[in-house]
Amino acid sequence: MTKLTNSITDVPGIRVGHAHDAEAVTGCTVVLCEGPDGPGAVGGVDQRGGAPGTRQTDALHPMHLVQQVHAVMLSGGSAFGLDSASGVMKWLEERGIGFDVRVAKVPIVPAAILFDLGIGRADVRPDAAMGYRACQNASAGRPVEGNAGAGMGCTVGKILGPAHGMKSGIGTASVDLGGGAVVGAIVAVNAFGDVVENGKIIAGARSTQNVSSHPGEPGYFADTLGVMKSLGGRPLRFARRGESTVIGIIATNASLTKEEANKVAQMAHDGLARVIRPAHTMLDGDTFFALATGDKSVDVNIVGAYAAEVVAQAILSGVRAAESVAGWPSVRDVTRSDGNA
Repeated sequence: MTKLTNSITDVPGIRVGHAHDAEAVTGCTVVLCEGPDGPGAVGGVDQRGGAPGTRQTDALHPMHLVQQVHAVMLSGGSAFGLDSASGVMKWLEERGIGFDVRVAKVPIVPAAILFDLGIGRADVRPDAAMGYRACQNASAGRPVEGNAGAGMGCTVGKILGPAHGMKSGIGTASVDLGGGAVVGAIVAVNAFGDVVENGKIIAGARSTQNVSSHPGEPGYFADTLGVMKSLGGRPLRFARRGESTVIGIIATNASLTKEEANKVAQMAHDGLARVIRPAHTMLDGDTFFALATGDKSVDVNIVGAYAAEVVAQAILSGVRAAESVAGWPSVRDVTRSDGNA
């Protein structure tokens, strides 16, 4: 096997394409998938949290007719961004790719969106043209992280309102399972909560008190869980419903059934919960897709366990790669020059 690049494109048959509008601070990311027998991959999905925005997820559940998907779209733009999947369908149809219904081939393109209307221009969202452009940009190379594609408008730490949150982005990671098997993930990190590494907050809600200037110093972060506890059960004053979610895709070249793909998507959420605190709130719409592109024989428990690992690493990578936008500072810009966070 060729040397891994620590990205979802290490999985054979996976290509990733970004498209975005930097001025409007929004974008979308498509994952095109191909198995050993041609276009498409066995797909699964697991959605958690109370504010999802999705398309064609029911088709991925067991006991449904369709067994394969041809692409998955991650998009900004709130519910408007679901239109970007139409551009992916057009691109695939032009190439004769889709579920054969005799009179046409219908591309199966599940999608999930995140809310980024408050960081840039609310009247500009990913549309079919942007989704089509993402397909044109797709490659098997390592995807750009941070402010790219669906990560363009990602933010975290919103319990005290936008003035105290931080910029996030999209990240990717992979792991070699041995015997030629790989599992990888790509995740757009737009969480209500804080991002945590080794028990320490590295990005999230910043304190209302200017007691420090660097995230490694006491008092820089408000600590979302601490703020929630201090409310004594009162409503979250500044947090707004539907404005946060983490969406991502896990891919593997293991041979999985549809039921197993759904299990992998479920287990992947464990990785989210390890590095985002709190996770799966009513203010988030956390959704993960799973794609199986290959014929490697790997126990589904192993694939699922490492799916959680690569999701956690992809989240941390996406946060660290982000750059400040529109008054939202990033880890990169507020970290001391010596590299300590």
